[in-house]
Amino acid sequence: MARAQLIHIEVDRRLGHEWDEWNGRPLPRGGDFSAPPGLFFRFAALATVAAAAAVGLLLYLIGPRLGTLWEPLPSVLWTALGAVTSLLVLYIAVLAASYYSGRNVLPERLMERGLYLQLMNYASLLARAFRKRDWVEHAAIDVYNTLAERRGRKVGKGELLVLIPRCLSKQALDGVLEIAGRYDVPVFVATRGQLARRVIRERRPRAVVAVACERDMMTGLRDVAGKLPVLGLTMQLPNGPCRDAAIDLEQLEKWVQGLVAS
Repeated sequence: MARAQLIHIEVDRRLGHEWDEWNGRPLPRGGDFSAPPGLFFRFAALATVAAAAAVGLLLYLIGPRLGTLWEPLPSVLWTALGAVTSLLVLYIAVLAASYYSGRNVLPERLMERGLYLQLMNYASLLARAFRKRDWVEHAAIDVYNTLAERRGRKVGKGELLVLIPRCLSKQALDGVLEIAGRYDVPVFVATRGQLARRVIRERRPRAVVAVACERDMMTGLRDVAGKLPVLGLTMQLPNGPCRDAAIDLEQLEKWVQGLVAS
């Protein structure tokens, strides 16, 4: 059976640095951070409210001084804060409605390739305070993938790029190469996000299927998804981060098959 050619690029710095603080203990649920999508929506809304509250407190403290510069200024800023907060809450509601209704009601530049990428980041930052980072990120990535997959995009075999990390188990790596070989798409493994970006610049794919843990996937989506379509497959980490990671090969093949035009 055909197997894809694997091109391995090494650099001094590497993917997985997000796990540098790992204490070596087994990860919860064997490194499977699956979570319902509602978890992301809750943290996204909470992050919006928390940010609005922080800005509101700042305005409350400095409002009198701002009023000395221009008397209506505090009122203008309070009105602007209320308007921005309302728009963000409405945006989250539209995202949730799109996800659960099965229909994307906004163009991709306003959803999975737009503000959504920043919203993922803010929700992740807040989740760290609750020690829910990986679960919230997993939920955010699942929502992103659902929205992106619905676009029904098709590309040629030479226009799709599969990116994988070096920490896959041998079984997972063999499976990826077999799938890629079956559909005649290239596979690249890079040890650092900057290498992944360089490969994308040089290859100029029209779509990317990327494999990474939740933490590295979040960084990759923020860097790339705003520029070209990406589907992100997260991994299970039964032996801890950056070692013998497992993936859902059936999901990978479904995405590759769905993207490659027949």
